[in-house]
Amino acid sequence: MSPRRRVVKRVFKTFLPILIIVVVAVGGIMIWIVRGITRPPRAPYLITPQSGLAIGPILKAKDVSWSNHDGTKARGWIISGAEGAPAVVLLHRYGADRSWLLNLAVKLNETTNFTVLWPDMRGHGENPPVNWTLFGTIEGDDATAAIDYLRTLKTPAGKQQVGFIGIYGSELGAYSGLDAAKRYPEIRAMALDSVPAAPDDLVRSATTARMSFNNVVLQALGRLGMRFYTFGKFQNTPSCELARSLRNERVLLLAGEVNDPWRASTLDLEPCFAGGSVEVKKDLSLTGANLAAATGEQEEAYDRPVIDFFDKALR
Repeated sequence: MSPRRRVVKRVFKTFLPILIIVVVAVGGIMIWIVRGITRPPRAPYLITPQSGLAIGPILKAKDVSWSNHDGTKARGWIISGAEGAPAVVLLHRYGADRSWLLNLAVKLNETTNFTVLWPDMRGHGENPPVNWTLFGTIEGDDATAAIDYLRTLKTPAGKQQVGFIGIYGSELGAYSGLDAAKRYPEIRAMALDSVPAAPDDLVRSATTARMSFNNVVLQALGRLGMRFYTFGKFQNTPSCELARSLRNERVLLLAGEVNDPWRASTLDLEPCFAGGSVEVKKDLSLTGANLAAATGEQEEAYDRPVIDFFDKALR
């Protein structure tokens, strides 16, 4: 063996244990990040139709469940509307749950007499039937399963309960709504709040929240870890690509103020829609991200344009 090869071999043996330690450490950090972000933070519901705080129209909401297309279970609350009237599915943001949208659901039903269904997205809510989220890879298909459930509803006379379909979504819910509209052309109207440019942005945001600080390396490990965690099935389809596949939907885009992290990606989505009509409301002081902490006046200023949009778009 030549002296050069002996030196190379000696160096390799010296640094191999260090390399193994580094790889194991990086892998461990990656697993820790991915396991954490795919199991969103959970808290007790803000309010439920069955709680002592629930009064008036909130009591009309009922617990329902159905099956997703992959065989897992889904659950939500529903308020039935008029026979044959449209239905709206409300999809919350990452880290929230269905109770965040209860007031919007009640007001939407009261104003329009539409059927309103708002589920816990997978991995969210108290004791969820599915413990993990995939940041939009499968949540759009879950939204179509909710629509399939709505299509099974019948009136006492045996007629179909719901007509046209609309979707409201915030952040993760907005991306999922876009994906659902690509799959189901029967979705006629969408109100999309704080739309991420792609699922990778949701992973990046969740990683930053889990670590409590912004670190590019850890964010990259989170995105890479999602590919390994899903065995390469994680989809990072841009929101703009989903929007380009749509044709006749009516769309309302809701964006926050200048410092809102989802403002730019939401506004950038407007030119991506190939057909239909797009209305934009920007510089909102309230978005789906801070809806739960809003005062009654702030909440009404946010809810009313959303309700009016669906009332006009789905009639």
